[in-house]
Amino acid sequence: MVKNDLSGKVVLIAGGAKNLGGLLSRNLAAKGARIAIHYNSDSTETDAAATLAAIKQAGGEAFIFKADLTRVENITRLFDETIKLFGGIDIAINTVGKVLKKPYVETSEAEYDSMSDINSKVAYFFIQEAGKKLNDNGRICTIVTSLLAAFTGYYSTYEGLKAPVEHFTRAASKEFGNRGISVTAVAPGPMDTPFFYGQESEDAVAYHKSASALGGLTDIKNIAPLVEFLVSDGWWITGQTIFANGGYTTR
Repeated sequence: MVKNDLSGKVVLIAGGAKNLGGLLSRNLAAKGARIAIHYNSDSTETDAAATLAAIKQAGGEAFIFKADLTRVENITRLFDETIKLFGGIDIAINTVGKVLKKPYVETSEAEYDSMSDINSKVAYFFIQEAGKKLNDNGRICTIVTSLLAAFTGYYSTYEGLKAPVEHFTRAASKEFGNRGISVTAVAPGPMDTPFFYGQESEDAVAYHKSASALGGLTDIKNIAPLVEFLVSDGWWITGQTIFANGGYTTR
C-alpha cells in the first residue's frame, strides 16, 4: 500500500502547476488522488500542461484550470468545476503567493493592494469556499512564510499580508471542525525556486543560505511530504501554522 494512500480522493491545488504546487500535484496523484491543477496566467500555461501530462503519463487523473483568483467568482468557479468533473473535493491546498522586497517608505498603494489581494484575500475566500464545498472529513492547507516569525525589514507587505492567514486558519478550524475538516498552514523558509531569486541580491541569497541551522535554502522536496502528511494521516493537527525551514527562524 502507498503511504498516505489517497485513492479515490479529489485534491484541488491553487498554484498547482509548478514549484511546490507542481510537486504536490504529481506526488498526490501518485498516491491515487485525482487532481485539479489551478494556474494563474499564460506565463504558467506551459508548466501546467507539463504537470498535467506527467500525471496522465503515470496513469493518474487531472485537469487544469486557469483563473485569476483575486476575483472571488473565479475561486467559486474553480471549486464548482472540480466538483462537476470529479464529483466532490476532499482536499484543498493553496500555494498562491506573491513576494515583494521593498523599503516600507517606498511601497505604493497599488503594490500594497496587489500584495493584499494575492496573499490575504485569495487565502480568505479559498478557505471560505473550501468550508462550503469540501466533503466531510476534508482537509485544507495554505502555504504561508517563515517570515511570520522574523524580525526584519523590507518584507512588510509580504510577511504582514501573509500574517492574517494564521487567524483565518484558526477561525476556520473551529468553525469547520464539527464536519471533521482540519485546517492548517505551512510556513517554509526561503525556498530554492524562481519565486525566491527574483527579489534577492547575491549577498541576500548568501545570507539566507547561511541563516538556517541545517544549512541552505528550503528544498520543496522537504516541504511537500509535510503538506502531504497534514492532508492525510496528520489530520488531527488543525488550527496550526507549522514552521518548516531547517532552523531558519522560529517563535
